[in-house]
Amino acid sequence: MAPSFALFSTGGNLFRFNSGATGGKLVLYFYPKDFTPGCTVEACSFRDELSALARLGMEVVGISVDSVISHERFKRELQLPFELLSDTNGDVSRMYGVYNRLLKFSNRVTFVIDGDGKILSITKNMFAPKKHVEAAKSVG
Repeated sequence: MAPSFALFSTGGNLFRFNSGATGGKLVLYFYPKDFTPGCTVEACSFRDELSALARLGMEVVGISVDSVISHERFKRELQLPFELLSDTNGDVSRMYGVYNRLLKFSNRVTFVIDGDGKILSITKNMFAPKKHVEAAKSVG
């Protein structure tokens, strides 16, 4: 089961994920840092495939240790139509086992979680950011 959490998101909203809640699938993607080349490619890949993911009943949410202010700028500049969550202290990244203690950021890992909170798939690949969206679509 995916751990429950609450984090602030772009726009200053509090995003709450409750494991075991009924609903659609959640694509929860952790990434290292706003405005880096790989993270930009990954975010744009999710943006460009968002309608295909939505047709599969999937909502997309990104998480990194960057601040909400950084996320808001990243979201605005890349025209991202989904929420980015700020895990500045790395607690949620640790709960999901993706926190890199040495570099102090989240590794690139994508979880697809069903409406009951069950993790359906995990994609781990730091160096192939486009593969994360394709892996998520294959679960749909």
